[in-house]
Amino acid sequence: MYYVYVLQSKRDDKFYTGFTTDLGRRIEEHNKGQQVSTQHRIPFHLIYYEWCLNKDDAIDRERYLKSGRGKKYIRNRLKNYLGLKGDL
Repeated sequence: MYYVYVLQSKRDDKFYTGFTTDLGRRIEEHNKGQQVSTQHRIPFHLIYYEWCLNKDDAIDRERYLKSGRGKKYIRNRLKNYLGLKGDL
């Protein structure tokens, strides 16, 4: 099983989208600063995830969520939680 996830930085409220087979481990890696692309924005918390049955579907979904339409989808999906703040 593959997870597509969105993290929110507690430092700057911005988002990071990725995919993994081990969601707990991956979030821990982000929060320990083990990912160069996010280490300057720690700590993070998980705000959204989906699961996919295969890697290709997860990669496609991650790519979509990083697109303009995908960012709009996440903002609409989480509008109550986000209070319409944040910048995907």
